[in-house]
Amino acid sequence: MRLTFTARLAALKPVALTPLALALLSLPTAASAQSLQELYTAARAFDATYLAAKAQTASVEFRAAQSEALLRPSLSAVAGATATQTDPPNVGRLGTNTLSGRFDGRYPLFNRASGITVEQARKSLVTAQADLDSAEQDLIIRVAQAYFDVLGAQDTLATTRANKTAITEVLASAKRNFEVGTATITDTREAQARFDLATAQELAAENDLRIKRLALDTLVGRTGVEPKPLRAPVVLPSPLPANAEEWVTLADQGHPQVRRARIGLEVAQLETTKARAGELPTVDAVASLGTSDARGSGPNLNRSAGNTATASVGVQMNWPLYTGGSTQNRIKETLTLEERSRNDLEAARRGVAQGTRAAYFGVQSGLSQVKALEAAESSSKLALEATQLGYKVGVRVNLDVLNAQTQLFQTQRDLARARYDVLVNSLRLRQASGQLAPTDVDALNRLLAP
Repeated sequence: MRLTFTARLAALKPVALTPLALALLSLPTAASAQSLQELYTAARAFDATYLAAKAQTASVEFRAAQSEALLRPSLSAVAGATATQTDPPNVGRLGTNTLSGRFDGRYPLFNRASGITVEQARKSLVTAQADLDSAEQDLIIRVAQAYFDVLGAQDTLATTRANKTAITEVLASAKRNFEVGTATITDTREAQARFDLATAQELAAENDLRIKRLALDTLVGRTGVEPKPLRAPVVLPSPLPANAEEWVTLADQGHPQVRRARIGLEVAQLETTKARAGELPTVDAVASLGTSDARGSGPNLNRSAGNTATASVGVQMNWPLYTGGSTQNRIKETLTLEERSRNDLEAARRGVAQGTRAAYFGVQSGLSQVKALEAAESSSKLALEATQLGYKVGVRVNLDVLNAQTQLFQTQRDLARARYDVLVNSLRLRQASGQLAPTDVDALNRLLAP
């Protein structure tokens, strides 16, 4: 954009061209700058919010694997030691020491509730992936916004400095003309007032650029980041498909929020099925293998020892016949929660559709605004040239030149900002429709200077 400003001001008088050229050359060049793709890659490895979402998604995979154990056999070891002392009348104290150990095994043959729990856990993986997709899309937007915020702040500073330098020339000319008697003190004071205002604007622009750079550095984990400017001439892509309702259809199919709500409804329906399974029996195959060693002693008994081994295998059924109304009320509860999930899904679809339409019309409005500002820039250049000529022949005053210069620089600043907004909003449109992906960063990266 800074190179574009230079080219567009080539037709101006030297009083406007030289200051702007100097202001632009004082800013960093694209040769040492970083591309959007490079900074996005750095942010994916540094941003704490994205890395937290990534870790959360990885943990869900292990949580789902835990539920698989409900359908697999289990084996446990049990060991115990007991010491018993009795003191019956006329016999004396008797003692018994017992050591025992066994292995208990269980294998579920039929458990409808466990099967549904496993299915719900598997669906949680889809939900976790939707959350990760949403976090990645949010990271793309944050990086692009910070990237173009820096470029916009640089352009604002460049135009502010150029405007100030141009005003300085006008102020010097007004002072010379006043000294030789060809102008009044009014011209000098008007130029001085504009110079003071431009100085304040330059300080504000420098501070804004400093803040924008800090935000980008913090996001990508680097210092001294220099974004590449847009390639000249700037060509802004139009959104495809060129119809808002087609974007809404894409959003209904792929937006992470809709996907999450849809899975939430399916999980709620499974929860109802699991509640109904509470009325069904469960069947398990069970087995046990154990041994015990008992030793006893008494005043009239010799110490004795005995080893006993036991083994069993069988099928165990558990059928809840009456639960005090717990199962029936649980079913009613899940049916109500299922209805809530259904409404949540509908609310998500409506919200995403509205956001997608708003994003689409925002991009279209931005493109129209860019065209209008491009026309305004051309008109402002011609107006400045005419005003400068009129000032030389005496039909325009010094204030007219100052106003024309300020209008041109403000128009160029607004044009640059509008272009950046269109690019960021195009990404927001893809985010609103659930289509935003890292490949979109690469597509946008091709619009930057090499």
